[in-house]
Amino acid sequence: MAGDALSQDPAELRKRIDTTKAHPARVYDVFLGGKDNYPVDREAAAAALAANPRGYLDVRHNRDFMRRAVTTLARGEGIRQFLDIGTGLPTAENVHQIAQALAPDARVVYVDNDPVVLAHARALLTSGAEGATDYIDADLTSPAHILEAAAKTLDFDQPVALCLVAILHFVEDEEAYPVVRELVEALPAGSRLVLSHLTEDLNPANIRAVQETYTKRGFTFVLRSKDEVTRFFEESGLVVDEPGVVPAHHWRFSDGAPVPPAVEPHVLAGMDDIERVRYRDINEVTDADINVYAAVGRKG
Repeated sequence: MAGDALSQDPAELRKRIDTTKAHPARVYDVFLGGKDNYPVDREAAAAALAANPRGYLDVRHNRDFMRRAVTTLARGEGIRQFLDIGTGLPTAENVHQIAQALAPDARVVYVDNDPVVLAHARALLTSGAEGATDYIDADLTSPAHILEAAAKTLDFDQPVALCLVAILHFVEDEEAYPVVRELVEALPAGSRLVLSHLTEDLNPANIRAVQETYTKRGFTFVLRSKDEVTRFFEESGLVVDEPGVVPAHHWRFSDGAPVPPAVEPHVLAGMDDIERVRYRDINEVTDADINVYAAVGRKG
């Protein structure tokens, strides 16, 4: 199933792509080893890595939290519908791949507003025959539009997992909290909120250095405390699941993260620091490495 966003003329999409300014989705793609980015995005990622050499662990552990949360909800909680806002570029183990591997009838709607993401959205829309996926070209701050479009694929009379993974720190308070409330209000009882967010609570010097590299490039970059992250759940009337709002690597990490494939030393030696990131084992992590809170909440 494909949404209206996918019918857009590729030439028109190309006109929307600004290759002179870094974009959060594409910088994230750099850290995950993707290829759908531009020199300006790689420059931004390299600057962030220089500011915090272990900062790639935030990105990779954020992604692995998403994997664990979707697995938990699909396998153990019977959730069959996912609304993933701030999708980013297609990367291995997207939400629909994780969910449909466990529940082939799972339905997933992706939302992003970067034309590069939209240009690659067809790669996301590879649902198995029993399930469905769709893509909406929209901004998080347009919740009414998102909900209207998502209703073409999702049944809002049945529980939905709303995924806001590493997206809200790009939104200022005056929009962020009302948007989450509006989205959650539209969901039925039994729905879930999967949320992760950058913070300066844990290792402030490191993350503030990264924040400076991004704000210089024009990004909104709001670091929120544990109380401020918890507020997203409380103001929306959600009960936070165990273990609560915790650093990402403490959220049900008992089985660890997948280990990347081994690479010959001479091959690694020919890569720059950013390229090597995807081959590093993120199980080798300490509390001093992480600046991301993660949590899942339930709507009663």
